[in-house]
Amino acid sequence: MSASVHVRRVTDPNDPALAAFGEIQERSYYAPDMLIPPAAFPRLVSGGGQGPRRDRILVAEDAPDRVLGGTVYHLLPEAGFSSFLAVAPEARGQGVGHALNEVRLEDVRSHGLAGLFADSVFADRQSAEERAAEARIGTDPHARRRALHALGYRTADLPYWQPVGGPDGGPLTDLDLLFHPLDGADTVPTALIAATMEAYWSGWLGNSRARREAEALAQRAGTDRVRLLPATQTPGYWRAG
Repeated sequence: MSASVHVRRVTDPNDPALAAFGEIQERSYYAPDMLIPPAAFPRLVSGGGQGPRRDRILVAEDAPDRVLGGTVYHLLPEAGFSSFLAVAPEARGQGVGHALNEVRLEDVRSHGLAGLFADSVFADRQSAEERAAEARIGTDPHARRRALHALGYRTADLPYWQPVGGPDGGPLTDLDLLFHPLDGADTVPTALIAATMEAYWSGWLGNSRARREAEALAQRAGTDRVRLLPATQTPGYWRAG
């Protein structure tokens, strides 16, 4: 990465970098409507989070203050959770994603948290329409998972799906839960997963449903510690099916 690229946390809701990052997010993911909308960015950086959640937005810029990428993540009581990281297509391959990830991991570490969770689509469970949408914007879900593995993320070997709010919302079952353990462990406590997801989901599911969903996730794990697989793999639950 060029030495002129620097990463900073955005704290001003009027910072023009938020709109620039929002534009990158919109053109960097095949289903941007499933992400936190850019219109919510000013509230995230000014509010700092609700209850146990502290929201963060980082941007990577070059010398003329041009935004090359950014990330939205959250500090929760026991670990962090990454909602999204994106790099502008014209800036890919320059180490921008690595730089963003390193700064947010240091933030997680400085708060005494265990690591950083994320969820990511597994290509073999995408529909034909979703694969076509990826192709239209020039992204590759296989390459995305390889990149996440290179950054230090591993697949949590348990049946994971993301609940969706609303009376007609069903779970998203094309996602796997990933974890970057700061201690380099090859397992993660199930209790840590459940506590983190409850804190993360409560923001839109409400406390009661988030607790139920987290408890169900822990029950599906069926063990006190969950194995961490290469990020390019999906959990055994899906391979067996």
